[in-house]
Amino acid sequence: MGKPEEDIKDTTEAADAAPTAGVNFIRKLIEEDIQAGRFGGRVHTRFPPEPNGYLHIGHVRAIWMDFGAAEEFGGKCNLRFDDTNPLKEEQEYIDAIMDDIRWLGYDWEDRLFFASDYFDQLYEWAVQLIKAGKAYVDHLSAEEIREYRGTLTEPGRESPYRNRSVEENLDLFERMKNGEFQEGACVLRAKIDMASPNLNLRDPVMYRILHAEHHRTGDRWCIYPTYDWAHGQSDSIEGITHSLCSLEFADHRPLYDWFLEQLGVYAPRQIEFGRLNVSYTLMSKRRLRRLVEEGYVNGWDDPRMTTLSGLRRRGYTPEAVKAFVERTSVSRTNVTAEFEFLEHCLREDLNQRAPRVMAVLQPLRVVITNYPEGQVEALEAVNNPEDESAGTRTVPFSRVLYIEQDDFMEDPPKKFYRLAPGREVRLRYGYFIRCEDVVKDDQGSVVELRCTYDPETRGGYAPDGRRVKATLHWVSAGHALEVEVRLYDQLFTKENPDDVGEGEEFTDYVNPDSLHVLERCYIEPSVAGAAPGARYQFERLGYFCVDPDSTADKLVFNRAVTLRDTWAKVQAQQG
Repeated sequence: MGKPEEDIKDTTEAADAAPTAGVNFIRKLIEEDIQAGRFGGRVHTRFPPEPNGYLHIGHVRAIWMDFGAAEEFGGKCNLRFDDTNPLKEEQEYIDAIMDDIRWLGYDWEDRLFFASDYFDQLYEWAVQLIKAGKAYVDHLSAEEIREYRGTLTEPGRESPYRNRSVEENLDLFERMKNGEFQEGACVLRAKIDMASPNLNLRDPVMYRILHAEHHRTGDRWCIYPTYDWAHGQSDSIEGITHSLCSLEFADHRPLYDWFLEQLGVYAPRQIEFGRLNVSYTLMSKRRLRRLVEEGYVNGWDDPRMTTLSGLRRRGYTPEAVKAFVERTSVSRTNVTAEFEFLEHCLREDLNQRAPRVMAVLQPLRVVITNYPEGQVEALEAVNNPEDESAGTRTVPFSRVLYIEQDDFMEDPPKKFYRLAPGREVRLRYGYFIRCEDVVKDDQGSVVELRCTYDPETRGGYAPDGRRVKATLHWVSAGHALEVEVRLYDQLFTKENPDDVGEGEEFTDYVNPDSLHVLERCYIEPSVAGAAPGARYQFERLGYFCVDPDSTADKLVFNRAVTLRDTWAKVQAQQG
C-alpha cells in the first residue's frame, strides 16, 4: 500500500513464514465490528496502489486482504489509485495494475477511483485548515525542514514562518496554486506539534509545488497533495469502513485521525497487518524500477522478477500465488517466507492441472538399428496421471530418437542406472532399448548411440518379467518440434538483497547465472500451436510455460519451476 513502503525501513523482527491454520486477526476484528453494529454493519474496503510501478508478490497480501474481506462479508472493495505524484506515475502502470488484479480473479466492478478525483475537495479542505489556524505556508527548504524536524530523541524546532497570519497564509497558498512560485520555494504544512514523540505529527507537509503535467488532470494543478494528506481523506470520501494497511502505516494513523478530526468528517477504522517478504527478492518498487531502467532485467515482466506480470510470464498461476499468501501467517509482525515455499505452492497447483509432454533440452541422437526404416508408431501417453479426465494423447515413435545427454554415460559410476554401453532401459510409453555402440566426433564427444529394441516390450513391460532400473523420456527426431527453452534461477544470490554492507549496492548481488537460453531443444508435436501462457510439465524436467516471444515458426518456453521440491523435503525431514 502506498508511499511509506519505499523509504521506511522494516524495524520488526522477521520470521520464517510457513503454512498456518491460524485465525486471521483482521477478519476477526471485522466480525466484531459487524456484531457491534459499527458502520451500520457495512464492510467497504479499498486497494489503493500508487501508479508508479508494477505490482509484486508482496502486494498480493494487501489485495487478498482487501478484496477477500469484502467478498467474505458481502461488502464492497474499491480500486483507488493514489496518484499524487505526477513525476513518477504513468498510464502504463495503471493498466498493468488493473491487469494483475483481474488475473488474480478480483473485480472492483464500477468502483474505480483516483485520488486526483478529489483534488478540488482536498484543496478546499486545506483552505479550511488554514482558516482554522491549523496549516501554514513555509518557506524553509526541504533540507531545512528535515533539520528542524528533530530526531527520535530530540524534539523539533518551529519554523520561523509558523506563526504567519491566516490572511497571509491564504494569500500565499492561492499564489502557490496559481503558479507564482518555483518548485521548492515553499510548501503547505499542517500545524500540529513540533515536540510530538511521533515524527509524523511534527508539522507534516500537505502540499508541494510541482510544475509537472498529471496523467489525468493535465497542467491544471501545479501544487499536489502529499500521500499522507490525500490518503485518509480519500478513504473518508469513499465511505471506506476498514482501511487495511501494512504495518509501517501504524505510526501514520494518528496523523490521519488528526486530519479527519480537524475537518470534522467521517472516519474509517484503520487496521495494520505485517508485510509479507520473500527471501532472495526485493519488495521495493523503487529498486525494482532500477533493475528495469539499468538493464539488469528485460522489463517489468521479466520472468526473473517477482512482479505479478513477471511471475505470470514465468508460468505461475493465480491459484498458486493466492495459495502462497493464504498459507503464510497474517499477524502484526512482518514475516519473510522462503522462496522455496512459493515454488512449492506452484508445483502443487501445476501438478493437478498441467498436461504432461516429453521434451529433450540437451539432445543426444539415438538410432534403433533393428527398428524398420520408415515405420512410425503412435504410442498412447497419459496427459495427467493426477486427472483422469485429462485423457490420453498419442506420440510418434520412429527409428531415430533424441534423449537427454545426461541420460547416457559411457563409463557410469555405481549408482548411475540410466543408459550405458550394454545396458537396457525403458523408454517412457515405448520399448526397452539396449545400447550396442557409441559414435563420437573428431573431438571424442559422443554424438550418437546405436541401440536395439525389444519389440515384445511395447508399453514398457517385458513379457518375460525382466526389469530395468531406469525409464527415460524421448522424442522422435523426425516429428519433434525445435523450440527455445529459457531456464531461470533466482535473480539474487543474497537471501536478503536489501541487507547490504557499507559501500555495497543491492545490485552487487544480482545473480549473473539467473538465465540460461537453450536454443535447440526438441518437444513432441502435440504442443504445436500452443498459445502464450500455456503450461506443461516436461516429464522428468519441470514445469514450463509458453512465452509471448513465441512465433508461428518457433515456440519459446520458460521454465516456471523444477520438479525437485526442496521445501517439501525439508519440511518432511523436520517432521
